[in-house]
Amino acid sequence: MKNAVVLALAAFVWACSSQPTLEESGKPSVEERTPGAKPTGPSTAPVRPGPGVGGQPIPGAPQAVNPLKDPNSPLSKRSVFYDYDSDAIKDEYRPMIQAHAKYLADHGNEKMLIQGNCDERGSREYNIALGQRRADALRRTLVLLGARENQVDTVSLGEEKPRCNDQTEACYQQNRRSDMLYGGEF
Repeated sequence: MKNAVVLALAAFVWACSSQPTLEESGKPSVEERTPGAKPTGPSTAPVRPGPGVGGQPIPGAPQAVNPLKDPNSPLSKRSVFYDYDSDAIKDEYRPMIQAHAKYLADHGNEKMLIQGNCDERGSREYNIALGQRRADALRRTLVLLGARENQVDTVSLGEEKPRCNDQTEACYQQNRRSDMLYGGEF
């Protein structure tokens, strides 16, 4: 009975699939190449994601896009910015943080390092403490949303890794942040 259901489902999916036309694929379909021929199945080669022999990509095969590097993915965004003298995470970053938490939950072997940063105002000691509070707040949020505690480490860089060195409010805003780095990036 189980096999019959699987076969029926496979037949339904196959029947609902469509053949690409000459305009879509750039090559004639089975019907266009052989007049009067009945199609026996899809005319395209099977999709083989991932690397080929020796870890090399298979020429012509679609390659899986790493969501951490895909600019269209929320996972490519890695910084959370804060207001002056605050470690409160703004609501605008919730969807991005939820996406990272889900990714970590789904990929149990992945590790993340959160670097807390500050602008140059305040003493060195104060900025180290504030950077740590920012990193820890982001870590707590990720764990509450599904990441495992052992997947996420934190460190404070204080004011030591600025993105901008001008003494303007716009520059200070760029430096008040937490950056999320995945294994291999730190």
